Amino acid sequence: MNAASTELAGEAVLLLAQKALYWPRERMLVIADIHFGKAASFRALGIPVPRGTTTENLEALDALLAAHDVRHVLFLGDFLHAKAAHASATVQAMLAWRARHPDLVLTLVRGNHDKHAGDPAAQLGLALVDEPYVLGPFAFCHHPDLACDGYVLAGHVHPVYRLRAGRESMRLPCFLVGPRRAILPSFGSFTGGHEIEPAAEDRLYLAVEEAIFPLENK
Repeated sequence: MNAASTELAGEAVLLLAQKALYWPRERMLVIADIHFGKAASFRALGIPVPRGTTTENLEALDALLAAHDVRHVLFLGDFLHAKAAHASATVQAMLAWRARHPDLVLTLVRGNHDKHAGDPAAQLGLALVDEPYVLGPFAFCHHPDLACDGYVLAGHVHPVYRLRAGRESMRLPCFLVGPRRAILPSFGSFTGGHEIEPAAEDRLYLAVEEAIFPLENK
């Protein structure tokens, strides 16, 4: 299956294999840590990394918009990776994407990278807010351990889980869902991940290519 239905704070949501969360009642797509311009930032430092990650991210967003009834996309911080993300090619690609989706409401909850990178181009039409951004029962944050009212939806950690089978193992992006907060995997195509161990009360959902499945927490 490419989506796992669950209830958070009394609200039905879908955890998507494409590493995003969909809140049907608000027609909202929630994205964590897309890190536009990260590859460009590495290249600016003289580190040869692949091009095309901005296009990959935008195509992945387009696929989700085609699959779900979305009116509002909310980014849980780290929209831009660094000041190099303001490079003309990166900005023009994002503006072209925005021109194809003029009616979408876009909100960015600023993360730590956004504060260093500076705000995105005004022409993108993002509403810029600080954490926590409260809507309904949810507190939308970048940092998952922020003390606030509401059920926290956050990013920042880039959670991955090491799945073992005998001598073999692989690191897979995951949703870490607890009683008071859920941490989304990093959406970006060039962002890496931090290996986590769930607490006893946490639930894990592994995102594997086009499938998502719950992992029993033993």
